[in-house]
Parts: sequence; C-alpha cells; structure tokens
Amino acid sequence: MDTLQQAWLQGEDWGGKVYSNGWQAVDSRLDVIEPATGKRLGTIGTASGSDVATAAKAARDAQAAWADVPYDERSSLMLRVVAKAQEHFEEIVDWLVREAGAIRPRAEFEFGLMVTALREAAFMPSQAQGILLPGPSTRISFARRVPLGVVGVISPFNFPLILAMRAVAPALAVGNAVVLKPDPRTSVSGGFVLAKLFEEAGLPKGLLHVLPGGADAGAALCSDPNVAMIQFTGSSAAGRKVGELAGRHLKKLSLELGGKNSLIVLDDADLDIAASNAAWGAYLHQGQICMSSGRILVQERVADAFAEKLAARATHLPCGDPFTGQVAIGPMISDGQLQHAKGIVDATVAAGAKLLAGGTHDGLVYHPTVLGGVTPAMPAFKEEIFGPVAVLTSFGSDDEAVELANDTEYGLSAGIISRSVGRALAIGNRLRVGLLHINDQTVADEVVNPFGGRGASGNGTSIGGPANWEEFTQWQWVTIKDQAAAYPM
Repeated sequence: MDTLQQAWLQGEDWGGKVYSNGWQAVDSRLDVIEPATGKRLGTIGTASGSDVATAAKAARDAQAAWADVPYDERSSLMLRVVAKAQEHFEEIVDWLVREAGAIRPRAEFEFGLMVTALREAAFMPSQAQGILLPGPSTRISFARRVPLGVVGVISPFNFPLILAMRAVAPALAVGNAVVLKPDPRTSVSGGFVLAKLFEEAGLPKGLLHVLPGGADAGAALCSDPNVAMIQFTGSSAAGRKVGELAGRHLKKLSLELGGKNSLIVLDDADLDIAASNAAWGAYLHQGQICMSSGRILVQERVADAFAEKLAARATHLPCGDPFTGQVAIGPMISDGQLQHAKGIVDATVAAGAKLLAGGTHDGLVYHPTVLGGVTPAMPAFKEEIFGPVAVLTSFGSDDEAVELANDTEYGLSAGIISRSVGRALAIGNRLRVGLLHINDQTVADEVVNPFGGRGASGNGTSIGGPANWEEFTQWQWVTIKDQAAAYPM
C-alpha cells in the first residue's frame, strides 16, 4: 500500500470510518485507489441505509439550535474554514491529484473555487433575508427566507471538492444541517477533507455528516423523512432516479446533470484562438466535466483548416501520471469510464467518422482524440462521452448551427467564437442552454454565478451566487397584529 503520509489528513483519522457525530468505524469498507497507478491510498468506511437514517435524525435534532446561532458567528465559522483550508493547501491539492486524477494546475484551481464558495457563504448570514409586504396599517406583513432543515448532498467524482463545498457551505451558512454522500471513488478529497475542515473550525457536532456509500445509501437519503432537500450533481441517468425517488417523498430538488455542449466556431473566427478554446473545452480534466465541449460545430468554409489545427494540438499534449510529471492529460477515473468513451469513439469511426488524432490509451490515460466528419446520426454526436474526445461537425449557415446545437435533450452550456459579437449573440439568443459564453469555450464556473441547465441537464434550478438563497431556504410569510381581532363568525 502507498499511503499519503501527511501530518494533517492521515489515514488513521478516517481509515475504515465515516463522519457522523465524529469519526465512526463501520463494518463496510472500500479501498481508495489512485487511478494513474492502481495503488491503494487507504481505506474508507461506507455507509448503509441505517447509517444514513441515524445521521439524518441527528442532523435534524441539531439543526434548530444552529439556525438560532447569531449570524456573525455562522459567518465567522466559514472564514475559519477558509483559514484551515489555506493552512493545508498542499495536502488537499495532493489528494485531488492522486485520488481524482487531476493535473496539479486544475487541482489548485479547484481549491481556489472552494475558497471562493466558502467566502461567498460567509457573506450570506449578514445579507437581507426578507421583504416587507403591503398591507393595512394595523398589521405588519413580511416574507422571510428560513432554513429548510436537513439538506442531503450527493456529489460526484470529477470535481469532488468544489462540487461538494458549493452546496455544503451555503446550506450550513443559512442555518441548515447537511448529510453529504460523496462519490466513493473520491470520498477523501470530496468528503473527509470537508469533515476535517469544519470539525477543526468548530462546527458543532451533528450539523455535518459525511457518509460515502453506494446506491443504497443514496436511496436512503432521498427517502428519509428527516431530509428536506436533495442537491444532486451527476449523470442525467442517475439524476432521473434521484428525482423520481425524492419527488415521491415530496423533497425539494436541485439536479445538476450532464451535458452535450456545443462550441460553435464561425467562419470569421481566428482559427488558432478557436482551436485553443476547443482543446481546453474538450480535454480539460480528461473531458470529465459536465460543461465539456462535447460537440465542436465549425462552419464549412474553415472546417478543414480548423480540424488540422486542433489535431496538431491534441497530438502534442503530454499525457501521464499527474502526480509524478507535468502533464496536460491525466487518467480517467475508472476503467468503466474509459471503456465507455472508447466504445463511443470506436462506434463512431465504424459509422464513417474520421479519426484525426488519438483513439488509443495507456492504462487509464486515454489520449486526446479528434473525430472529424461526425454527423447527427453518429453516436459521438448524441451521447455524452465524458472523456477527452473532440467531436467535429460542420455546418453551412448560422441557422444550421442553431439547429445542430439544439439537437439534443441536454441544455447546459454553449460557446460561440466569432469576431462579430452581434452575430454571435444573435445565435446564442436562440440556444436552449442555461450557460452561454460569447467568445469563450463551454467550461466556466466562478461560484458567484447562478449555475444550472435545462432539459436533461437539470430541473431548471441553479446553484451558486444569488441562486443559493433560492436553493437552500424557503419563503415564510409572517403577519403581526398588535392584538387579535374578533371575526364575524
């Protein structure tokens, strides 16, 4: 076993345990595997349905007192978490590199997003939390935002730290308790790091529970009567199951799901700049991002020249173990994910697409791939690949670009590259997406922005920035009279 021997996040703290009213040993365990090497980095505990039920009850019992804590104390706690995180920056980044397969610059960027999420959460308790409503002079009428109670968070493997913290921090800041179920493959960087940070910052017991687990633990969270809301980030297929089960139990739902995002390159674009955007959007974190540029739509007049430039970039990107070398492409999270991407590429080539670069792999490192001549009938055009694959489709008119971009059940992100902002915006205004970027690629999130998709990319909700008040609280109408009046009955 190759264990990360750090002073702060040592294996004996969490080995074989979950975090629920402190660190608790459980019978079911799972190895933490480094995808780049296959080495075991430690062993986590995994929660059962009964563990989830116990945690949810404890969270509900603790929540009311937390909601009554003065706003400045909740704010100060968030800032203490920031200080603790910065103190352990290197160890947290190392875990993101080794456990999630992130290249170091991406891991450092994710750490920065986490800090921003915490600071934004720290501002929330002191913000206005209601509005005065019109009414007779004998009565005060107002609406205020109040905590939901217990928020269940189910977070994914790809950006494990920020995609957990962006929900956990604001939910706690406004007075909720949280039960977090991180992906079992990234439960240290996406779960136990948060537990350690909040514990050492002084969060009272019972308010944050971190329970790695499988589908049974997720189902228990979605159906538990003590849980008021589910915030889920993951695939659309899993999101449908979560939505069905949680909806059946009348829980508030926030679903941030998959995408088949289009980057549109118009014929007036600078092709070197456009190729740079396409490579970033398609290959960042091995394409394992819901916002990845899953389709690159290029106007016919420049399609061949653009394909040549992108293939050249893909061929020269260094690949390998991000912990031991400076690489642009690291490993995919698992063999199952690699085989999924490889299968779509192989089927698309068999259907007539051209393999312009890549298509091979070393272990879990799938080389950056370019598919040319992809048509709407081919698998790579329709399916979310979640791998480092650039899918090129040409179009003639601006209207055709809109038609191709909207030819999907997803509706998350879109980017348009053009020297004419007006032309690009005219196209963008017709796209059914939640995120629109003019003269940029499709991968962007700054935490202070509302983030959410349409269609199969989500249920119309957003998370982040001003949307956090909408997500993690609910309206309560309050009226006050000086004294009760008699009614004519």
